[in-house]
Amino acid sequence: MTDQPPLVQALLTPQAYPHHPERIELVQTHISLVFLTGDYVYKVKKPVDLGFVDYSTLEKRKYFCHQEVALNRRGCPDIYLGVVPIAEEGGRIRVEGDGEAVEYAVKMRQLPQETTMEYLLENNKVSMQMVERVARRVADFHRKAETSDVIAGYGDVDMVATNTGENYTQTEKYIGTTIPRDTYEAIKAHTEGFIRRNGPLFRKRMKDGRIRDCHGDLHAAHVCFTDGICIFDCIEFNERFRYGDVASEIAFLAMDLDYRDRPDLAQHFVDTYVEESGDTDIPKLLHFYKCYRAYVRGKVTSFKLDDPHISADEKEEAIAVASRYFNLAQSYASR
Repeated sequence: MTDQPPLVQALLTPQAYPHHPERIELVQTHISLVFLTGDYVYKVKKPVDLGFVDYSTLEKRKYFCHQEVALNRRGCPDIYLGVVPIAEEGGRIRVEGDGEAVEYAVKMRQLPQETTMEYLLENNKVSMQMVERVARRVADFHRKAETSDVIAGYGDVDMVATNTGENYTQTEKYIGTTIPRDTYEAIKAHTEGFIRRNGPLFRKRMKDGRIRDCHGDLHAAHVCFTDGICIFDCIEFNERFRYGDVASEIAFLAMDLDYRDRPDLAQHFVDTYVEESGDTDIPKLLHFYKCYRAYVRGKVTSFKLDDPHISADEKEEAIAVASRYFNLAQSYASR
């Protein structure tokens, strides 16, 4: 781990927390710092502006912390406890302190790692029956998710083209590092061709009410087998990434199962969701959205290469992971 900013260093000490945890683990994404303290998780937003996400001011980070809590209580109501200040008291940093707030964090109950779908997949402990439970839980989540004329507009051909086109603009700088040029060009051509040919299908999805206020980041790391099925860590920072076709959300988790070499579970998940929801158009869109989602994962993993606080070893790993996602995207494009 490279040298961390003073605030991060402070949050890696037990004295910063009201319950003085014995052990603190830091997990980083391109936009967040997640402090695992045993009983609780504290998630801090990085002061970044990447265009599609803007956490550049303290006020914006506070606002999006509150958004994260409210939106994630839809899929995991008992885990999200609230937003807490990180204050400075007498020159010391205190989580939930009474001094001037220098940062804010989302406070959550820490879920046991061994109950996450990601961990269970890594240990070959996910059954067809468990996947069925997830599919039915997601179908119920989508049934209850908000929709409106405004939300439906996010399924329009022009909006879909905007989302996919942004991917290619934001990954040009990684050509030759995480994605070869021929792979980049092939996926881009496939995406543009599919959108061009399928305008009537996208419009039908809007008419049928299939564009919803979804989760936006549905993959195995965000599914937990607790007393029920907990779906957490949705996208709060950009409505454009959360408002979308339920088919895109289904494709995301299915793609993640493919990535983890479980295409059998991926197909069973899709089949069960289609049966539960009655959404028989999903197979027509599945490979398109799998390609899109794999590309997004390759993109956001590539973003780690630009983070000065991520070590050289972590960046080497990011290159390998991103390259694998881009290769998977190409495999969907070529089918």
